[in-house]
Amino acid sequence: MAGQHRTTPDEPRAMRRRRFLGYLLAAPTLAVAARIGTDTLSPATAGAAIPSPPEPADLLDLGDALTMAAAPTSGLIAIQVNKDGTASFAVPRAEVGQGITTTVAMLIAEEMDLPLDKVVIGLADARPELLFNQLTGGSNSVRSIYGPVRTAAAIARSRLLSTAAAKWNVPVSSLTVHNGVISSASGLQATYGSLAEAAASSRTEQVTAQPKTKTAFKLVGTPQTRIDARDAVTGRKRFTMDLQVPGAKPTMVCRPPTINGTVKSVGNLAAVKAMPGITDVAIVSTGVAVRGETFGQCIDAVRALQVNWGPGTVDGESDQTVLAKLKAATLPMAVPPVLTSSLDAEFVFAFASNSALETNCAIADVRPGSAEIWAGLKSPITTQEQLAVNLGLPVSAVKVHVVTGGGSFGRKLFGDAALEAAEISRKIGKPVKLMWHRTDDSRHGRTHPMSISRVRVNYALGNVVSYEQRHTSATTDFGHGLGEILTSVAAKLPVGDLGFSETVFSLSQSVPYDFGVTTQLLNEVPLKFHTGSMRNVYSPNVVCARELVVDQLAAKMGKDPLAFRRSFMKNDRYRAVLDAVAKAGNWGKAMPAGTAQGIGFHSEYKSCSAVLVEIDCRPETVNRKIPNGVAGPRVTKAIMAVDVGLPINPRGLEAQMIGCVNDGIALALTSSLHIDKGLPLEGSWDNYFYTRQWNTPPEMKIIVMPANGEPGGAGELGVAGSLAAVACAYGRATGKTPTRFPINHDTLGFEPKPRIPPIPQSPVDGLDHTY
Repeated sequence: MAGQHRTTPDEPRAMRRRRFLGYLLAAPTLAVAARIGTDTLSPATAGAAIPSPPEPADLLDLGDALTMAAAPTSGLIAIQVNKDGTASFAVPRAEVGQGITTTVAMLIAEEMDLPLDKVVIGLADARPELLFNQLTGGSNSVRSIYGPVRTAAAIARSRLLSTAAAKWNVPVSSLTVHNGVISSASGLQATYGSLAEAAASSRTEQVTAQPKTKTAFKLVGTPQTRIDARDAVTGRKRFTMDLQVPGAKPTMVCRPPTINGTVKSVGNLAAVKAMPGITDVAIVSTGVAVRGETFGQCIDAVRALQVNWGPGTVDGESDQTVLAKLKAATLPMAVPPVLTSSLDAEFVFAFASNSALETNCAIADVRPGSAEIWAGLKSPITTQEQLAVNLGLPVSAVKVHVVTGGGSFGRKLFGDAALEAAEISRKIGKPVKLMWHRTDDSRHGRTHPMSISRVRVNYALGNVVSYEQRHTSATTDFGHGLGEILTSVAAKLPVGDLGFSETVFSLSQSVPYDFGVTTQLLNEVPLKFHTGSMRNVYSPNVVCARELVVDQLAAKMGKDPLAFRRSFMKNDRYRAVLDAVAKAGNWGKAMPAGTAQGIGFHSEYKSCSAVLVEIDCRPETVNRKIPNGVAGPRVTKAIMAVDVGLPINPRGLEAQMIGCVNDGIALALTSSLHIDKGLPLEGSWDNYFYTRQWNTPPEMKIIVMPANGEPGGAGELGVAGSLAAVACAYGRATGKTPTRFPINHDTLGFEPKPRIPPIPQSPVDGLDHTY
């Protein structure tokens, strides 16, 4: 099996130039495919006085596991060369704004010597035969398909060249390609399109090809505008709610006042069904569904419903009760402070929302014996399997179309809307166009669970002897397919017999400092909230706690925070990004009282980033008048340096990192859910305080480090370091280390929206469900 291979400077030249296996597929025009292999893993050597042994993520990280699981079905991914000279490819990943379609188009254009606008990229429907090769997450997409896409494109180019050479009876070596046109030394020319049929194979056969060396790249590594940018800004880009599926009418759901509440009865079903425009009203597992001619009519109907609700699964829970359960479940530290000084710290992180721009939505047309679904899905195969089970249909009878998503940040790993839309469509026997209200998404959508991180560090004689971190969280739901992937490669993972969450934690968390004996453990409390992965999953909270402790350690040892980090870093690559932000941000400059710089570092996905921010915590800033009465510190400057190995599209990478910085600021200062009586109080963006214009830094710079090996992960890379940098800056500006996040969680002021329409209802099961 051939495919992607990580090279090292000491690797023999013959190995670095080896050829890659692929396939010519039987097709009317040229079609080629390639296989994915696994990376060669080589942990860096530690160099501090008390080196830390490799952690599991240093040996084989989550991205390696995902790539390993995808390898057996990689030959089913193909590039098609068309008669019009274009090359088309259906990406087996979701486009949710991260720019994966542009990245793949650049790789194909590079290898085939095609103009970028001659590469047509779509999204593959759910294909169960791909098994674990169609999940978008863990910043793994580019890492896993970089080799296969290049190989397939190289095979296509080679086949077209050999076809032209045979046609003209000349050596292949005498031909050149420019912008999809093959030319001979004698002046003969042929476009790819004119050769597409002749180059096609009547049978599937194995072939080899040699992708370009990195030194030959002309397009890869250069900043490119996204291929869908014009459509996005002109309104031509189509998302799920833009699709016109025959017969699919607007549909919404009246949801319970607590999470997972159930419908006991509805007092006015007939009256609501008789409302203007309403075609159907039906009780479903998640509430009461209404279908109408317009979404406005559906909203009116939802508000008019008189529902007697049964209890939910977390009715008695609040921020305080969850926090108490997490504290009680925290695992003990193992290393006592013997002949050393000790530093202990505890940090609390509130529930948070993915808060994607596009609310949860899907279109479903379920008929006797078949179903067809349209939705933005990052795990379409798992959703397809769940739909088949719920509908009592074979998987082959359920067609799932993956639609471009309007943001995700982990939310679209779950097919909740698709499952709900299918249930409604089956119940009423008609196609539906389901959209969740923004309040539904805030309150009944997926949340990033509350967590506690406790850290103990033992140190002596200028060295860190041991570092222990115990992270405790409400359970994170990995039922979107990732658990199945990890199970498939469990025997090859360096983590032993762990559950899904603990495995993800172990394969993603690695301390970048030589801190002696190092352990990081996760424990989760099984609370039945709707939880899920949020951008960077465990890392933002874990890294924020660690970097705050690093600042405290530096102070206790009388060292500058930057110099302290540099002295304990495991390798020069990490130090390079630190040095880059320190230089660009003028680290250590004099600043007014109440303001300060902060720095944070994070390594994951075979990539690393450092962030330097400046924060203003002066009273006139904190107490300023702003919308909704929310006040607080303002980040005035942010600089990030990012090393992702090979930055395929630096412009796209820069955009992703700007988003990561804003995520980090939000998580540090304002972005959280307040749980009360089993439901988040936040009902929309007017009281879910993501980063706003008033606390977004007017000065921001992203430094993309020079190419350094194979592509690493990027999409989630900058969140953890950004949160940590803001937290550290706040601590230095105020003289007090923050321990609860977001910092403004307890001071945010807003009037919660009603839990349900203010219609009189009866108490049930001893609980007052009148809100």
